[in-house]
Amino acid sequence: MKLLSSLSALLARAALIAAGASLAGLGLVVIYGVVMRYVFNDAPPFVEQVALLLVICVAMFGASVGVRETGHIGLDSLVKLLPPAGQRACAVLGDVLVLGFAVVLVWGSVEMFEATWPNSIPTLGISEAYRYVPPLVAGVLVSLFSAERLLAALTNRMEH
Repeated sequence: MKLLSSLSALLARAALIAAGASLAGLGLVVIYGVVMRYVFNDAPPFVEQVALLLVICVAMFGASVGVRETGHIGLDSLVKLLPPAGQRACAVLGDVLVLGFAVVLVWGSVEMFEATWPNSIPTLGISEAYRYVPPLVAGVLVSLFSAERLLAALTNRMEH
């Protein structure tokens, strides 16, 4: 369990760095696009597509870290009224549902990656499939983080 926790912490840190770098890149790309369009009257065609890819990265990597750090939206006001066994059961159910969602996200991302591989993003000259890499990576991370939380909850090593 300690090895899994260490690996998860390392991967969460990398995902957080990737999300932060994507957010910074997004800011720079948008500023570049605005300056080029309104100051130089020369709108670069690739800005929108790069910004879209970066938004996907920010959302997917940020969400995966949120799962590990339990920073996602939780409605626990009723759960807190339950006895400890009920709270634990709800936590386990929540982790199982998140794990199920992550598996579906991975599966769907792989399907979309394969289906869109022949298509290209004209302004970037790369395959449309690359849009599905961040959700695929995030799905794998969320699966790992959910499994970690589930194992910890089942072995009573983590508070929920």
